Amino acid sequence: MEFGSEFYWFILIGLGAQLVDGALGMAFGLVSSSILLSMGLPPAAVSASVHTAEVFTTGVSGASHAYFRNIDKRLFWQLTVSGSIGGIIGAYVLTRLPGELIRPFVYLYLLVLAVLILLRAAGKLVPKREIRRVPVLGFFAGLLDASGGGGWGPMATSTLLASGGQARTTIGTVNAAEFMVTLAVSITFFLSIGLQHLEIVLGLLIGGVLAAPLAAWLVRHVAERVVLVVVGLLVLGISLSQIARAWLF
Repeated sequence: MEFGSEFYWFILIGLGAQLVDGALGMAFGLVSSSILLSMGLPPAAVSASVHTAEVFTTGVSGASHAYFRNIDKRLFWQLTVSGSIGGIIGAYVLTRLPGELIRPFVYLYLLVLAVLILLRAAGKLVPKREIRRVPVLGFFAGLLDASGGGGWGPMATSTLLASGGQARTTIGTVNAAEFMVTLAVSITFFLSIGLQHLEIVLGLLIGGVLAAPLAAWLVRHVAERVVLVVVGLLVLGISLSQIARAWLF
């Protein structure tokens, strides 16, 4: 099997996207999809390829976070079960609906969360540590992710951090649960459209697997306030850019 020179770019894209995702709990799909689309690849090919590669990258990322003890087991199972159900339903239903009508409101929600996270990092907001309605959060995060919005990490991580979750265990747990959710979504897609564009999948997979252990190590050793500031700024940028894209262009 021979691959062209673009294969090495796919590896770099996967490596960079997984460094961001593993360290901050979000954005593998968003980063990789944005770059692949800018290279002129078809949206359907990008979505299927990213989800397939994420099965492996999230598996290694979850195992790495488990090794560094970044996972809350109770939170993990709450997110996993509800997120998988939401993801399966989203793969069957939401891909047939105009997701462009829904996503601007989701990104408005993320914009509010970004402000809350930055206020918490600045010491202006001290939320309660008790996080409620986790299964509902997991369900809608899985639903949004399967619809092509790349929403698992931004929605789940941002909501939990804004609600008072510890940065290290929140990011580690969301990453670990993402493996099960992505697996459920990918199986659903595979049964619907099959496996395509192996070159993109393998490139993203190799880069993501190489970056996952380093990202898990970083999230354990970087100060929580630093993580909160970076996550808040990332979510702020994501939400503002997506709102502008949806409503201004």
